[in-house]
Amino acid sequence: MSSATAVHAGHAHGHSHGHTHGEHGLPVSSSGDGPAPKPIIVAYGFWIFLLSDIIMFSAIFATYAVLAGATNGGPTGAQLFDYTNVAIETGCLLASSFTCGMMMLAVHEESRIWSTVGAAVTFVFGAIFLALELTEFADMIAKGATPQRSAFLSSFFTLVGCHGAHVAIGLLWLTVMVLQIWAKGFRDTILRRLACFSLFWHALDIIWVALFSIVYLMGGGR
Repeated sequence: MSSATAVHAGHAHGHSHGHTHGEHGLPVSSSGDGPAPKPIIVAYGFWIFLLSDIIMFSAIFATYAVLAGATNGGPTGAQLFDYTNVAIETGCLLASSFTCGMMMLAVHEESRIWSTVGAAVTFVFGAIFLALELTEFADMIAKGATPQRSAFLSSFFTLVGCHGAHVAIGLLWLTVMVLQIWAKGFRDTILRRLACFSLFWHALDIIWVALFSIVYLMGGGR
């Protein structure tokens, strides 16, 4: 065997063990290297989104903590907060987190009926929470406690309102996902979107617990 033939054979042997050719003739490593599966990429990207959202809320929490006592002679949290209303809000959001988990169990079983029931109950709890929050805002504004009244109220409306806006987006997202389940079934893309929604909804629950503790429980004593 000539040296040229030996070199050619060595290269052929290396290609047979190192790479195979996939779609469109692109080399794909047989050792397990290469692009990550799409579900992993989607989950990773959504976690980055959630972390960025939590950073945003952390900044607003820090702003509220600094400005909570800056009432400018206006009403304080203890004078404005309706704790019965807040307790019902909290119960509804915690219950919606539970029903969201039950919905995801039904999704994994690919049951359209029970998935829809779980989504509907989650939506109702979320809608009640949002309605009570808007009622709280309306009552405060009717008493003259508008965001322009003081730095405390500006930070309060920003923090609580931002969370409420996220809940409203979540309800819209949930409605679209139920429609997609009935229109397209339990496709992989829909399962990924539902998993992302579940993470989003539970994150809102965690943020509300922090908000309830810092704004209402601690702020009520001011």
